[in-house]
Order: sequence, then C-alpha cells, then structure tokens
Amino acid sequence: MESMPALPEELESLLAAPDALVPVIVQEATTLEVLMLAWMNRQALLHSITTGNATYWSRSRSELWIKGATSGNTQRVISIDSDCDSDALLMRVEQSGVACHTGARTCFGQRIS
Repeated sequence: MESMPALPEELESLLAAPDALVPVIVQEATTLEVLMLAWMNRQALLHSITTGNATYWSRSRSELWIKGATSGNTQRVISIDSDCDSDALLMRVEQSGVACHTGARTCFGQRIS
C-alpha cells in the first residue's frame, strides 16, 4: 500500500474528524487569478497531493469531486499552502478550460462594491 504524506500537525488535527472540511482558495499558478473557492476533507487533500489532480469535497453531493472528471476542465496541482493557523488552504493550479460550473473562467466576477 502506498504511504500517505504527512500533513502539518495543525492541519492533521483540523481534519481528524470524519466530517471536517477546510476551505481552499484556488488560484491560477501563472496569472495568480483567483478561480474558485471549494472545500476539502482529509481524503480530498491527500488525493490532490498524491495524484496532482485537484480533488474537492462536494457538500451538495456528499462525495469526492475530481475537478474536470466530467467536464474536462481540469486543475493540475502546482502547490498547496496552509494559512498561518492551518484553517484554510491556498492551492495554485494549472487550469485547463474554465473553472466555474457556469462556463466562466472564474467563479469570481460579480462585483458588489
């Protein structure tokens, strides 16, 4: 069996509970454009790290979601960083196609102020 990478202690603690989720801000590695916000559980994070395919937890479907598995709009993981207290992640990706389910390049673009 393939050994899983060790997570930082704080992140390991945060994701220890089976239903624990951590928000992940997804950014295009080259342009630094913010593409989307998603959620990861421990399994999604480890899958992203070990395969290089951005994998999230779908709160609406209650299942793992590999970005692009059905749409073809994939995200190849370049790096994953934790914030200072390990309760949020910043993931830089190489985006293929659009990031948003609406067909937009990014999920952010509805200016409110």
